[in-house]
Amino acid sequence: MTGLRNICFLTGTLNAMAGAERMTATVANALAERGHRVSILSLFDQASCFPLHPNIHHDALFTRRPSFKRKYLATIAGIRRHCRVRNIDVLVQVDTMLALFVLPATIGLGLQQIAWEHCHFDEDLGRIARRGARRLAARWCDQVVVLTERDRRRWMEALRPRSEVVCIPNPLPFPLPARPAPRSGKRVLAMGRLVAAKGFDVLVQAWQQVSAQAPDWHLVIHGEGEEREALTALIHQLGLDGRVTLPGISHDAALTYAQASIFCLSSRYEGFGVVLIEAMAFGLPIVSTACETGPRELLTPGRDAVVVPVDDTDALADALLKVIRDPGQATRIGAAAREKAAAYAIEPIARRWEVLLDGPREAAQQGQRPPPTTPAL
Repeated sequence: MTGLRNICFLTGTLNAMAGAERMTATVANALAERGHRVSILSLFDQASCFPLHPNIHHDALFTRRPSFKRKYLATIAGIRRHCRVRNIDVLVQVDTMLALFVLPATIGLGLQQIAWEHCHFDEDLGRIARRGARRLAARWCDQVVVLTERDRRRWMEALRPRSEVVCIPNPLPFPLPARPAPRSGKRVLAMGRLVAAKGFDVLVQAWQQVSAQAPDWHLVIHGEGEEREALTALIHQLGLDGRVTLPGISHDAALTYAQASIFCLSSRYEGFGVVLIEAMAFGLPIVSTACETGPRELLTPGRDAVVVPVDDTDALADALLKVIRDPGQATRIGAAAREKAAAYAIEPIARRWEVLLDGPREAAQQGQRPPPTTPAL
């Protein structure tokens, strides 16, 4: 490192219990702990679902979410004002969509620009503008941070960016637990937003088969979202009341994982899948879909997880029953998973971010592939 920097993380909001927001707080806290001057600028809502280091300055442009079409110029002006008042050296966009605001907002300021992509390249979350924003980030940002090597390759192949594209995985948001979960109960845990992408409807349908053969086991799905009503109706329709519960967001992750015996990820797609490394850190045996992109890169089928195809109810039920019926295999898988999770501790991930903060040249010297000089846009 050439010196400590004034770093700003620009995000939509921190007042949402979601992965990108949690990772923003986690990485910002780690950099602040290491002495960097860190601020977080939310586009709206100054509240945060996640604790922030006391040295982090958190501000918001608007009290509540506005129409950004009507407030586009005000948003640009607010970002520029924050960067000048806080004397920002490095601006980290916690979503490539933010390039639509940041690039005009920072003209002439000479900032190091980092775009942090939390979604995999082939998913635009229903927003076509995301594709254009990615092209802007690939051309004008100094670096683009992606979460998996697969996504780094997709960015390089599809956009041939002028930006340096660097893979830095998400870290564990808490220290590696001193000991694994005791796994003494009969509880399968799933966790995430209650949205279609997480495939909880498939998991509930699979649980009908599991429950018929292992009636003393219980499925707990932690999270909130737009699918709650539909999932509640499905649970009742399948006669699973009392065997599947939706207790809402977990506010004590350590306790939640410690009370589980198996973790299941049923997603149709993932940008990374932080819940996987959290469950692995507690030594829980993993049953997961082979979805893009995180699970395919994080998991080794047969060694630290049992992996099944996406949207395959029967395969998911069979895999869960296999782990339930074979405690020895469950213990071996859980132990291998916990060993792998150690690589995602916050300390080495924070060091990789610090290398990034010294700019593209320093990161390239650490083994990252340099970008081509001529973009194909």
